[in-house]
Amino acid sequence: MTESVTVSDRAVRRIGEILKGEPDGTMLRVSVEGGGCSGFQYKFDMERAKGSDDIVIARDGAVVLIDPVSVNYMAGSEIDFVEDLIGASFKIKNPKATASCGCGTSFTL
Repeated sequence: MTESVTVSDRAVRRIGEILKGEPDGTMLRVSVEGGGCSGFQYKFDMERAKGSDDIVIARDGAVVLIDPVSVNYMAGSEIDFVEDLIGASFKIKNPKATASCGCGTSFTL
């Protein structure tokens, strides 16, 4: 199931930079919740506890946790880090999303 969600090289570098400034053992949790302007929204949290059923993506100092329910909504997605004129942020390129809001944090299936 871990191959169903990928993390771009840019995101791996940025996650690694963020985690270096956190206490040892800190990981980035990405989850999907109901809400947002398009129906579902992505949530990013720092966490030190891994659930027994979490999907773990670890590369070059970056550790991403995704719970099994969220991974169903994110199958085939890529977590990316984008820097543009309006700022820098993590973006999820989700092929299952049929619509998303302008800021890219919420989506519809």
